[in-house]
Amino acid sequence: MNKNSIIGFILIAGIMIGYTYWMAPSEEQLARQQYVADSIAQVNKQRAEEVARQTKVLDEAQEIETTIEEVNTVTSDNYADLKNKYDLFANAAIGDEQIYVIENDLIKLEISNKGGAIKTVELKEYQTYDSLPVILFNPETSKFGLSFFSNNRIINTENFFFTPSDNLSIHTTVHKDNSLTFSMRLFTGSEEGVVNTNSYIEYLYTLSGNNYMFDFTINMVGMDGAISSNSSYVDLNWYADLRQQEKTQDQFNGSTIYYKFYQDEVDYLSETDNDEEQITTKLKWVSFKQRFFSSTLVAKNSFENGKIEVFENENPSSDRYLKSMVADFELPINLKGTTSIPLSFYFGPNKFYTLQAYDLGLERQIPIGWGFFLLAWINEYIVIPTFDWLGGYGWNYGIVILVLTIMLKTLLFPIAYKTYYSSAKMRVLKPEIDELSKKFPKKEDAMKKQQAVMSLYKKAGANPAAGCVPMLLQMPILFAMFRFFPASIELRQQPFLWAHDLSSYDSIASLPFNIPFYGDHVSLFTLLMTVSTIMYTYMNNQMMAGQTQQMPGMKTMMYMMPIMFLGIFNGYASGLSYYYFLANIITFGQMFVFRYAINEDKLRAKIEANKKKPAKKKSAFQKRLEEAAKQKRK
Repeated sequence: MNKNSIIGFILIAGIMIGYTYWMAPSEEQLARQQYVADSIAQVNKQRAEEVARQTKVLDEAQEIETTIEEVNTVTSDNYADLKNKYDLFANAAIGDEQIYVIENDLIKLEISNKGGAIKTVELKEYQTYDSLPVILFNPETSKFGLSFFSNNRIINTENFFFTPSDNLSIHTTVHKDNSLTFSMRLFTGSEEGVVNTNSYIEYLYTLSGNNYMFDFTINMVGMDGAISSNSSYVDLNWYADLRQQEKTQDQFNGSTIYYKFYQDEVDYLSETDNDEEQITTKLKWVSFKQRFFSSTLVAKNSFENGKIEVFENENPSSDRYLKSMVADFELPINLKGTTSIPLSFYFGPNKFYTLQAYDLGLERQIPIGWGFFLLAWINEYIVIPTFDWLGGYGWNYGIVILVLTIMLKTLLFPIAYKTYYSSAKMRVLKPEIDELSKKFPKKEDAMKKQQAVMSLYKKAGANPAAGCVPMLLQMPILFAMFRFFPASIELRQQPFLWAHDLSSYDSIASLPFNIPFYGDHVSLFTLLMTVSTIMYTYMNNQMMAGQTQQMPGMKTMMYMMPIMFLGIFNGYASGLSYYYFLANIITFGQMFVFRYAINEDKLRAKIEANKKKPAKKKSAFQKRLEEAAKQKRK
């Protein structure tokens, strides 16, 4: 084993060890995990005690809850019943629902006076895969409100009628740099028809003309007699049934809840299974994320104790149902004065620079390889800026991918040349290696054969590992592109050639049956990628014949991988398959250039000249390796 081989293996080992060290939790993280576990246990105990106390109170009182249908059937004729059930909020239990439409240049909101909250959001610049408006959640099932105890009664604000501010019309539009502020107020009252204008819960909205994010402030004024005096918080409850917007779902970029710890990292629930998490530490924001869009609630301060949950409902609310999401938090209040809870909503696309501009870590919802720093760096500082720059020229995104591929392959050209040059050396030495195989045919002479081969490599100035290191350096870029293309909203609904949507599969034929691990359609870009990969594998095996003979199982594995990819990529983003296909085609061109540029006769003469040079002095490390080999033979 010569010096170059040792350096190559040390580099590989160093990368593996470095990655393991990087991903291992620190002592602070382990301590934090233990602290979170202890906090969960403590909070669960406190909440159980609180629930038991409140249940005892409720058992002593009459039934206090009613369904929405029951509320709607109540009239002023039975105000006494309303007073008994809702006390100070009895007046707000009666009314007619009215929907108010508020829109700016980017989004359209529907806000109901019943509950005072947003019922649904439409993104005006986007459409679904079947050309319908992008509606972020189902208005029939979305819920947003506060719940608290009022004189031994549970009050859920979503069941009561709010009073809109005077400046709010049925349909209001705000453009560009203009802004609109309006409020929805839930008033209390001690007598029928009498409203206490000094005691209310207010939802204050501030919407600007050209922004996906807007301010949302919860104000509680004069509520010291309306909320139980022993309450130090109210519960914020947010529920939404997400609607399917895309033709296909991405298992690496699925719909789930993302959340950011206050001044800490971003985390998320499972993208494939039902999942929930008890929150015992401060959060900065929580987001109901789909593949390309997000509905995010941001705290100007922080959220505290609560629970988040994502699940698939067995009885979907509509035929476009995707997933159900729940976020419940405790909001601290001060009953002695006015409580103001500043929040913000973001309803918009998962576009990297759009999210990054808010400086809240929202871009971490886009899975570009954050789990491994090298992938994230490549995408964030090389691929995304280049892709965004090329897209700014207004080209078709198929052309953008072509230009991006050429640029990356040009950047990697020296590495590809180094790999080919190393394989050319191995081809030149193959006849001599075959002779050594004939000289040491017995299995017990394997060590002698190996030593002879390594001695030949050393004299010739060749290194069998020299081709591995350049290939290893290219792998992070291949993996980075694997994460980038399916997560890129820029490719959404962008056609190219026969592909109608580069973010989805490009079906050229539908099958009357489903093939396991393949699907019920044929993706042409995936077929082209697979065929070109098999061709590349064949050519690569021809170039590295000497090495593959020493690893016969590797040859079979190299042919099996493209077949496996055929099934994996058939339902994946066609833009990714198109990129890999282009990369293979450009590699073929590079190999033909290298074949003519590297004269193997001259290379053979150079190797012969190297053999005649005096042997280099062995390093202490090499001596120890040889001594260990001798001891092993003995």
